[in-house]
Amino acid sequence: MTVQLQTPPLTDAFKTAFGGHPAGVAVITADSGSGPVGITASSVASVSAEPPLLAFSLAANSGSAAAIAIADSVVVHLLSATNLNLARIFADSRSERFTDSMAWSRMDGGEPLLVHDGYSLRCTILSRTPAGGSLLLAAEVVEIIAPPTVGAPMVYHSRAFHSLGEHSVLAG
Repeated sequence: MTVQLQTPPLTDAFKTAFGGHPAGVAVITADSGSGPVGITASSVASVSAEPPLLAFSLAANSGSAAAIAIADSVVVHLLSATNLNLARIFADSRSERFTDSMAWSRMDGGEPLLVHDGYSLRCTILSRTPAGGSLLLAAEVVEIIAPPTVGAPMVYHSRAFHSLGEHSVLAG
């Protein structure tokens, strides 16, 4: 006999609500001690400008997410719409990452830095807080690498990647 678990109505409604709420897309990288790791995230949020703080959550406790969860420092790469390939590579745990064909280098602290046309924020982890089945990390931004020109931001909405730009500006 197979027992099927039912998803509570509140959980379904929560997923529907946030599925329709767009979020910026980032790739978070770190050095795990045994090599570079990275994941795609849509949970990055600005917390404070003074001092500059951000937060993000990790839903998995294995693989790259587990390595990022214990790292002392990370790089948060805020992706632009032209970085769709990076978003897809780091969203799929089966994808090869940090290969010779991928443009990346190491920062002075050893963190992997991806070459892309968005901002990169090097951060030190301040706290790790369990929250439901996830881990919420707060981090202080200690360095910002700005691109020569900033592309249109990438957002995640309704289970797909989208671009924001002049076409999406609402008339005031």
